[in-house]
Amino acid sequence: MTDAAPAPWTTDGPSSGTSRSVTLTDLLRVPMHRLRLVGAVAMVGLLAALGYVLLVPAALSASAVVAVRPVVTDAFTPSGAGADRAVNMNVESGIATGTEVVQRLAETAGGDPRDIRNALEVEVPTGGQILRFTYQAREAHQAVQSANRAAEAYLSVRRSMYEQQRAEMLRSYDASITKVAAQQTALQKRANTAKDTAAGDALVAELAGINNQLTQLNAARTEIAAVDVNPGWVTQTAEKALVTSAGHRPLYLVAGLLGGALVGIVLAYLWESTDRRVRSVADGREASGLPLLGTVRRPAFRGSPRAVDADIRYVAMAVAERVRQPARVALVTAREDATGLTAGLAVALAVDGREVFVADDSGRIERLRASVLADRGRLPIDPSRPLVPKPRPAGSTPAAAAATESTPARRPSPHPPGARPSTDPDATLTLPRVASARPENSRVVTPDEVVVGVGSVRFGTWRQGADHGLVLFNAPPAESDERGVAVARQGSAVVVVERDRTRQSDLRRLVERLRAAGVTPLGFVLTRNGRA
Repeated sequence: MTDAAPAPWTTDGPSSGTSRSVTLTDLLRVPMHRLRLVGAVAMVGLLAALGYVLLVPAALSASAVVAVRPVVTDAFTPSGAGADRAVNMNVESGIATGTEVVQRLAETAGGDPRDIRNALEVEVPTGGQILRFTYQAREAHQAVQSANRAAEAYLSVRRSMYEQQRAEMLRSYDASITKVAAQQTALQKRANTAKDTAAGDALVAELAGINNQLTQLNAARTEIAAVDVNPGWVTQTAEKALVTSAGHRPLYLVAGLLGGALVGIVLAYLWESTDRRVRSVADGREASGLPLLGTVRRPAFRGSPRAVDADIRYVAMAVAERVRQPARVALVTAREDATGLTAGLAVALAVDGREVFVADDSGRIERLRASVLADRGRLPIDPSRPLVPKPRPAGSTPAAAAATESTPARRPSPHPPGARPSTDPDATLTLPRVASARPENSRVVTPDEVVVGVGSVRFGTWRQGADHGLVLFNAPPAESDERGVAVARQGSAVVVVERDRTRQSDLRRLVERLRAAGVTPLGFVLTRNGRA
């Protein structure tokens, strides 16, 4: 009892030489199918951010503003159109965050200079001569004091730099004045001792030049000494009322959630690269190299475990087209359970009048029977049920029918035939007729048989179905049991692939085992998670 050799189907999948372009849907499919992983990692990131917000106290920041002024010889003279260029604010910002300012803060407030440098921030508005000192601390008074001290330390450092520069210039002028004064004294002595009138006039002229130079040096020194070296003023001191929380705490939660989701997506891609699943018909064709017999979907309601009955009937038509009775069809899977699909195919094949035997050697007979009964109840039309009522006999009228129904029933005799003993030795004994328990046109139904339409479905083991014309074998997972492949050697095989669950490596290994055993599968059926 073997099947007719099926004609080969041409695979309608893409050729191995052509490459399929990756779309945005393909990129989003992996995170969507690994949504649990992405959600779990995102929740871990959110919980980490929430723990940081709740356990780590918020940093408070205080700000002090310093107006920087250029050092000029005459403070009452306008600086002109380029007043904002009189001070290089980049240099001033570097001095404000320099080592000397940080060292003075560490000496006055106490603490590690590295922590002070990290807590201190100096902002320079574009196009202005303003320095904003912002200091972060755990307590408000510490932030206020440190911000004000940082501003005062900057002004003190800058003033000492200007004073040192002025002292150097004054020292240079003093040295020049001393040298010129010595020249003046020497010329004065020579002029006083000169006897020649021409020589005396030359010395007097040279002495006048020395006196003029000395006057200019004294005037320049006076201007340098009068320079105001004040580097600026604190225009806004830090106060407790102006202390704000450093940063926005709710943004930490958003950052934790988004960061966790990003890490989860990366982990999803890494997991998908090592654990590839069949996601679509194209993946099934590429992994197995088999033609598609049909796809079995689930209803729109996501929580429903049953499959769409119409899809199973289409798969049954495809299988019936490929096999001829007597047929032995094994539904093989890699690691999944094809019980629901086996029961659905049995109902779809039996509804047209076939005698289907469902074989199972793994103790799933009761599950198969329950699934067949459930699928039978959802059949759109039962061919065994008459659609038109029986016609009345010819010549009967409604009145006659009513009269017949109104005739009272005859009482049975208290002495039925054969109840009294007869004294006649030649009398014939009349035996009562026993009525049949079933109609004449009905057929005998065995206890292990379920009537479906004009056909039937029977259940049993593989050995019990040896004499039946159409046998569906509900094979156990091939990764742990080889009986499915062994049965397929005696007939045909239908590879059942469960979307988002069947691994591509397992599917390739199953197809290789079937072909190595000499089995040419009819094709594969792509199902969804759930009952089928």
